Amino acid sequence: MGGSGSRLSKELLAEYQDLTFLTKQEILLREVLDNETGSERFGDCLRQHSDSVYVVLAPHLVDDEQQARSGNEHTGRPIAENTDSSPLSTRAHRRFCELLPQEQRSVESSLRAQVPFEQILSLPELKANPFKERICRVFSTSPAKDSLSFEDFLDLLSVFSDTATPDIKSHYAFRIFDFDDDGTLNREDLSRLVNCLTGEGEDTRLSASEMKQLIDNILEESDIDRDGTINLSEFQHVISRSPDFASSFKIVL
Repeated sequence: MGGSGSRLSKELLAEYQDLTFLTKQEILLREVLDNETGSERFGDCLRQHSDSVYVVLAPHLVDDEQQARSGNEHTGRPIAENTDSSPLSTRAHRRFCELLPQEQRSVESSLRAQVPFEQILSLPELKANPFKERICRVFSTSPAKDSLSFEDFLDLLSVFSDTATPDIKSHYAFRIFDFDDDGTLNREDLSRLVNCLTGEGEDTRLSASEMKQLIDNILEESDIDRDGTINLSEFQHVISRSPDFASSFKIVL
């Protein structure tokens, strides 16, 4: 196609814009396509509205004392320093293509490609995240739930971007914490959530009595209908009282 034209059709570009919280300019900056070639043109076309970002999943569910005991640096510290001023979408496609064989790095091929979780999880932005496997599984549309397409990857970054609403972020946080995918957070889900945050080493793992007490406290605060689980609306009610949640539910590339 000509240098001034987009490698993506207008319909596909509009669909990406409608289905994500990324702007058209983030998805495809046409003026950059004028000056670049191959997948790098698409890679360098997607990059304009990203801030320094953290991966922090509802650390308020574990109280300060438990966080202090855990010493887990993934519950509140930045996982990477963002020194790249280019648009988020450019970095997203560039990173996605870096995980593909050379022959699949054209725009057309990359939009059809699937990257296995093992490679996605090698990205520094996810590598240190205690919920990395769950994040990938929730956003994967592959039948086996073992890989991400570029659209999956774009959806993931869209939800973790500044422009996603608190309701959207809390919806996906709930899905990530729902380890058995049954639509509620039960005691087992909460136990696994806490273990992810505190770590399961001998020096950080909670004792059975400590875990029971913590989960009792969480349910006491969150389980409004007293059915022994936390549903989505109850979870979002708790999240609504955490003003830092939306600004901390982010990923930086």
